[in-house]
Amino acid sequence: MTEDTSVFRVITRNVLRGSFMGAADAVPGVSGGTIALLLGIYERLLQNIHHCTDLAISILRIDTAATKRSLLSIEWRFLLSLLSGIIIAFVLLAQIIERLLENHPTSVAGLFFGLVLASIIVAGFMIHTWNIPSVLLGVATGIGVFVLLGVRAGPVQEPSLLVFFFSGAIAISAMILPGISGSFFLLMIGMYGSLIEAVNERYLGKLLIFGLGAVLSLSLSARLLNWILRNYRDSVLAFLIGLMIGSLRVIWPWPNGVGVISEEENEIIEAVESAKSVTNKPTLIISKSTIGKYAPNKENTSGVHGSPLGENEFELFLENIGFSGDPFTHDSEIYSYFDE
Repeated sequence: MTEDTSVFRVITRNVLRGSFMGAADAVPGVSGGTIALLLGIYERLLQNIHHCTDLAISILRIDTAATKRSLLSIEWRFLLSLLSGIIIAFVLLAQIIERLLENHPTSVAGLFFGLVLASIIVAGFMIHTWNIPSVLLGVATGIGVFVLLGVRAGPVQEPSLLVFFFSGAIAISAMILPGISGSFFLLMIGMYGSLIEAVNERYLGKLLIFGLGAVLSLSLSARLLNWILRNYRDSVLAFLIGLMIGSLRVIWPWPNGVGVISEEENEIIEAVESAKSVTNKPTLIISKSTIGKYAPNKENTSGVHGSPLGENEFELFLENIGFSGDPFTHDSEIYSYFDE
């Protein structure tokens, strides 16, 4: 095997790893850090993020020697190919995964539930010595996260730039921890809808402040985690295992799969929570629908409002929704009763 072929295989492998991480981050409740841990690159990723923050600090200090050392210490091939995979996954797979979550929520949740379970097992074998403090730390963390994930704040009304800054800091810290996704943390603190609005409406000021909080927090979080892993590796892994165990609450597949499946459902959740927080006046929640949806010839027309679909249209409707059961029938006594 030539050196060029070997390099190409390494880059391809890291792009695939990044795509798995990006796909996981597209799922509410699943963290890309979990996939990194499962793939065995979590500590390596943290070290490279740490080196990147060292590079930024040395550039700001105009320290030429430190800048050269930091440039050489970063595994650029690993980091850039991983980042490329994450971006590719977001661009190409996010909509596919969202559609799968909408149409097959239980199956997709079951897949990611299994991945998190596998990550827990892998992390368990990475601990050199299990002792009572490690077990207690893992159990306490798991219980705490399980309870915390059951709490959702109502949406923050007209959040300030400072709130956006701290939201970015919190979200990115959660994103690099296995077990909890940044998007779900934003949902918990009531900032998910505000961030989506900022993205959709292109509020660049708010997005820049959010990004600034994320970058500063990432540098601090990665450095802190990297230092703790070097000095208290078993305890950190026990803590991360607890995080992942507690996060299973979010992606428990039954009965309906992942808790927040689509933007529309999230809007309804946030509207209801917002209405609960307003106690001095009534709140009107308007939910628009399409009458006769999936009836191809009568959808959204007067022909379906208060009128029967008709045998042919009903068959097409059943075909569109994927129903293949026996035809609906009613006993003649039922007809007689209503005819009276």
